[in-house]
Amino acid sequence: MTMPDDLVFMMGNFEARIPQDRVYSKSHLWLMPVADRWRVGFTAYSVRLLQDVYFLDWFVDPFTHVQEKQKIGEIESSKALSDLYTPAAGQILEFNEELLNDPSAINQADNYEKGWLFEMENEAQWLTPTEYLQVLEDGWEQTQRMIKGQLN
Repeated sequence: MTMPDDLVFMMGNFEARIPQDRVYSKSHLWLMPVADRWRVGFTAYSVRLLQDVYFLDWFVDPFTHVQEKQKIGEIESSKALSDLYTPAAGQILEFNEELLNDPSAINQADNYEKGWLFEMENEAQWLTPTEYLQVLEDGWEQTQRMIKGQLN
């Protein structure tokens, strides 16, 4: 559900919502501050590219210290089996256990709420919603070519 102050990136006919109440990574994850940690999830853009997610697995345990771009799990969707990487160095504190049993919340319109993946501590600098929108606009042509290559 698009809120009045959300930014929107058009992926063809699909609206990828970018809420302005959080920050973003270049790897298409949203981050929302929750107490002294960051709650992390997939953006609408990444969910659209993944399509229907039906399996999620983590390779690390809570309270694990991680490096930036460290492989921490994998996700399987109707498109592919993909590795999951950390957006920054820090410590993974908690995983959304509900997603292990039923990852469908990632696919839903509320992926920005119930579809969060994990919570972590870190000191990284993140993108504002406007900066993230620019990343999407700058990379859209390349993404379209990649998608068309997968379809052919």
